[in-house]
Amino acid sequence: MRWFFLILAIAVVATVYALGPRGEKFSETPFELFPDMDRQYKQKYQKPSQFFEDGKGARKPVAGTVPIGFKFPHAGNEGDLSSDLDYSAGDDYLNTGLFGDFYGQGFPETLEIDEDFLARGKERYQITCTPCHGDSGNGQGIVAKYWAIPPSANLIDERVSAMPEGQIFWTITHGKGLMGPYNGVVSVRDRWAIVAYVQALQAGSK
Repeated sequence: MRWFFLILAIAVVATVYALGPRGEKFSETPFELFPDMDRQYKQKYQKPSQFFEDGKGARKPVAGTVPIGFKFPHAGNEGDLSSDLDYSAGDDYLNTGLFGDFYGQGFPETLEIDEDFLARGKERYQITCTPCHGDSGNGQGIVAKYWAIPPSANLIDERVSAMPEGQIFWTITHGKGLMGPYNGVVSVRDRWAIVAYVQALQAGSK
């Protein structure tokens, strides 16, 4: 019984300590057990800053930089500001992998599937896909050693091999399950290159 009262007393003290006084004013800064990010070391927008020489907190882009997905305009490419770093800007098959409400079969006609394209796909695959799906695409990447539920998809099994190219592209773009979307990380062209390399892995596993 004495343990019960001891535990009860500790629980009461801990509860009172956690809740703390309410509605009282302090002459000094009170101790905060959980500050909940009320005060952060950050520079708010449109606020001055003594850190920079001009006294402004807002910084201008570095000279010569352009937004990702656009070419730097110059004589000869007026009006043509798109680039290979395009992260989806249309509703056509190239950007969505869809024909209407259906996944498309085959690669967009504007893409040339050659050795360089596959090499690019292999490079991008190894950077973004290997940790989960493994070098061979069997789903046994390094993540499988530490996170096995649910397992990463086996890209070389019959289920994935039967998927049309548009579905694989769509999945890379929007993600599925624990896999997040890669439309802001991998460009449109590189996503299609990864699709081509995945199909090469599938063909090599047969």
